[in-house]
Amino acid sequence: MTLATGDKLPEASFIRMGENGPEQVELASLTKGRKVVIFAVPGAFTPTCNSAHVPSFIRTKDGLAAKGVDEILCLSVNDPFVMKAWGESTGAAEAGLTLLADGAGGFTKAIGMDFDAPPVGLIGRSKRYAMVVEDGVVSLLHVEESPGVCEVSAGEALLAAM
Repeated sequence: MTLATGDKLPEASFIRMGENGPEQVELASLTKGRKVVIFAVPGAFTPTCNSAHVPSFIRTKDGLAAKGVDEILCLSVNDPFVMKAWGESTGAAEAGLTLLADGAGGFTKAIGMDFDAPPVGLIGRSKRYAMVVEDGVVSLLHVEESPGVCEVSAGEALLAAM
């Protein structure tokens, strides 16, 4: 399945760092009755993700909230320890973005957003995308053609399209 606007998100579990360490969180609990933005990156600490994608959602957080967005979720096929460190180093955690680990890539594969780029050591990673999800249904989806580009999936592009 390749995810499209109007699709209901599949069941999925992610891991995030809680006060007492890694904790599992269900996607349904994050989206039920809520409007959320989910953006995914090929990898924490990778150049475009670090310098463009995450900062774009930090910059647009208030604008997205003004459009009714309850939470901004950042997904990556990384472990929760890496996601925690990345959230701290980018300021994403302090800004209130929620960083989630799709460690085995189950959700990423289920929605058809997985890819491999062996020359740069990225295997089983997520394409770069951003979407608005309302009560578990995708209402807006922007997918980048190339994982090294952050244009249509940037916070500003998503906000402008809402």
